[in-house]
Amino acid sequence: MIFNDGGTWVFFQVSWLRDPKHGSQRALVTQTILIAIAGLMGASAVVLAAAGAHAAPNAGLESAAYMLLFHAAAVLGGTALAQQGLLWRPLALGVLVGWVVGAALFSGDIATRAVAGHRLFAMAAPTGGVILITAWLALIAAAFGSLLHRG
Repeated sequence: MIFNDGGTWVFFQVSWLRDPKHGSQRALVTQTILIAIAGLMGASAVVLAAAGAHAAPNAGLESAAYMLLFHAAAVLGGTALAQQGLLWRPLALGVLVGWVVGAALFSGDIATRAVAGHRLFAMAAPTGGVILITAWLALIAAAFGSLLHRG
């Protein structure tokens, strides 16, 4: 997301990456957006679970729902960990974006196949899965990175 800051165009996440005290308005905006996205993921998960149970049983919507709900909680937890300085912020932002994008691709592909009868695009679910795996592995690096960058 880009916004105008006194005549200068900046990315909203930049201050979150550089602000050690997490007190700036831009840091708050970044964290609020991530929390809102997690809420949207959670709400979508409940809708998919209900659709899987009632409208389209055995269509695989439960898998999509679980993936979204699990990663919604992960985004909330990751945002809190990064805000507390327990994750190296530059990599933490990549982890959080990876969880959102990966879960959206994976779940979106499954849901689109169940509802519309076609895929988002070829290899959307596997691509989402690879992004999720990579993001979880990057979480390990972000945790160790915070230790290296503290001293």
